[in-house]
Amino acid sequence: MTFDLLAALLLYAFVASITPGPNNLMLMASGANFGFRRTVPHMLGVALGFVFLALMVGLGLAGLFLAFPASHTVLKAVSVAYLLWLAWKIANAAPARAEAAAGRPFAFLQAAAFQWVNPKAWAMALTAVTAYAPDQSLASVAVVACAFGAVNLPSVGTWVVAGQQLARLLTSPRRLAAFNWTMAALLVGSLYPVLWPG
Repeated sequence: MTFDLLAALLLYAFVASITPGPNNLMLMASGANFGFRRTVPHMLGVALGFVFLALMVGLGLAGLFLAFPASHTVLKAVSVAYLLWLAWKIANAAPARAEAAAGRPFAFLQAAAFQWVNPKAWAMALTAVTAYAPDQSLASVAVVACAFGAVNLPSVGTWVVAGQQLARLLTSPRRLAAFNWTMAALLVGSLYPVLWPG
């Protein structure tokens, strides 16, 4: 891969990783509700889970959608249902003090598994592999995955820090509830491109 192509890939990976989407909205809500330290496993699950997804897409999983077009519809239905359930959970999260005792942020494996039903993650992986590893060789797919691995964790960490900083303003149950409902609404809104593409 040429230097120019690698630079373009890194820029794409950064923009795709730091812009709003289901992962970042959930990480921001987790940062606000649980703090940075307790959200680290969730962050690692997102970052490493996506790297694994990108590798699998590049090594042939994308062909499944070509061979079995119905699998795309099934993935879309499962993704929408799961994201709606997550939005409901975020909207109805208990106030911070109660949540600290009763609730838990996403665990590493939960966050990694979520990448498989995250529509934005699939779009990012398919676009990256198509544009930057069209030959789908192991070396070019590994470069794509490593590029995302390099920029994804700092990008998603930014959202956790933003949520943690917002927690200072969310000191009343009413403000926290308003924040959680807003995050839930944005999460549902992130489904718009999935349900009504271009």
